[in-house]
Amino acid sequence: MTVRGNLTDEAWDRLRPFLPMSNGRCGRWRDHRQVIDGILYRVRTGVQWRDLPERFGPWKTVYERHRLWSADGTWERVLQQVQAEADAAGEIDWDISVDSTIVRAHQNAAGARIDPPPRIKGGRNGRTPGRKAVAEPARPPGGGGGPGEGLGRSRGGFTTKVHLSADGRCRPLSLVITPGQRADCTQFTLVLEKIRVPRCGPGRPRKKPQSVAADKPYSNRPCRQYLRHRGIRHTIPEKSDSQTARLRKGSRGGRPSGFDEERYKKRNTVERAINRLKHARAVATRYDKRGHVFLGTVTLAAIAIWLRT
Repeated sequence: MTVRGNLTDEAWDRLRPFLPMSNGRCGRWRDHRQVIDGILYRVRTGVQWRDLPERFGPWKTVYERHRLWSADGTWERVLQQVQAEADAAGEIDWDISVDSTIVRAHQNAAGARIDPPPRIKGGRNGRTPGRKAVAEPARPPGGGGGPGEGLGRSRGGFTTKVHLSADGRCRPLSLVITPGQRADCTQFTLVLEKIRVPRCGPGRPRKKPQSVAADKPYSNRPCRQYLRHRGIRHTIPEKSDSQTARLRKGSRGGRPSGFDEERYKKRNTVERAINRLKHARAVATRYDKRGHVFLGTVTLAAIAIWLRT
């Protein structure tokens, strides 16, 4: 019997080959499946880590595994491998869409330490960590206040913004987090550059979609020039003020940008992908203090979407 929200046997068989293995020198990992079920429970319900049910084992073990894999990029690599498996089966629709969504940050998301954590002292010879020490992974850029951790102020208050791209089947392809007041167009290039689907066989990872659809916040010259430079077909409506300025210049204003109305109708796929992500309460409301840990939470929610579809 499968408990609601836990990994099914089929999903576990797909996920297991991509998880880190013990190196045999620093003890054995606690059962990955039990720990991941605990992390998924927390992502789905948004409970405090200390309130995890006992069936998932010690809460601190579950939290440390999630923190470690968020910091060293394990969750992002797992997402890419799951996407590669789907791409090899021809199940990815490469007519993608780009958008962003605001996530309200809980008051507990504030207060991350500004100073770096103290270095762990070594053993007797000072070369290796002590037996009971927990290694601190290399933390991604951040720290030093709210902006460094993807926290800011917008009309919604204390918020984080999640920028993403989604394929034609409403599944996230890439994810970026910023403070809530950051403009969408400033992250457009980074969102597309983070698309990286490895090949199951020889060959370079796939990074280039067939087409891109986006709404008016992305209608500016840098975004369009980037897409033209990469040879990516795109459908982005022109802003009314840009259209007025172009018409005012006459022949010097250039030709209007192409717009495929039928293709633009498919842009709802990214809205539906956002809706799926926010079914997870720890994504709909941010509780994580560290930006990279919250990115890991959103990435794990995306992995769950890929495993279900």
